[in-house]
Amino acid sequence: MISPYMNTWMTKVAFSSTPQRSRGRPREFDIDAALDKSVRVFRDRGYHATSITDLTEAMELASGSVYKAFKDKRAIFLAAFDREWKRREEKLRRIIATGKSGRDRIRIALIFYAESSHGMEGKRGCLIVGTAAELATLDAEVAQRVKVALHRSEALVADLIRQGKTDGSIPAVIDLKATARLMLCLVQGMRVIGKTGRSRKQMKAVADAAMKLLN
Repeated sequence: MISPYMNTWMTKVAFSSTPQRSRGRPREFDIDAALDKSVRVFRDRGYHATSITDLTEAMELASGSVYKAFKDKRAIFLAAFDREWKRREEKLRRIIATGKSGRDRIRIALIFYAESSHGMEGKRGCLIVGTAAELATLDAEVAQRVKVALHRSEALVADLIRQGKTDGSIPAVIDLKATARLMLCLVQGMRVIGKTGRSRKQMKAVADAAMKLLN
């Protein structure tokens, strides 16, 4: 999650996985569109169970075209991770901006996660959560990506709680840091539970219960 009110919190993180083209060389395919298709495979199957063949079929590309843009499966995964993270951030930023208070913006964020945690979308799971479980322990570069993403999520909630305290929609006695961390654990847990096939009603109830933490 990322807030439109966090411009000074985290600056740009430079990643080396983004495919590079030689100057003047025409791009043979839309890399962003191809990465979006690969994200679905990684979410469905996980990193280790995904093969290059799975990826080339999903991306609808010949293996030669893929290898011209990416060194190997890991490079595809890292680029896909970055792409998905950015896409989710931008989407959440747009909807949070519609909130009228800090409390309302937190509710919007929780509903955003509830909507991602039920039905088929929920069963596919979260790329960040899946990556943390499968790769972060043994891959320092992946671990750093996961760490930054989760820190952003926690900082967003803390920022929104702070806004709520300022505008009076959240009681001043609420522990900002502890509650932000608890909310982070909750929304990431929602994505895990969503993989078991929960209903929209069930996940929305979780979001509603979480709001009571701010009373």
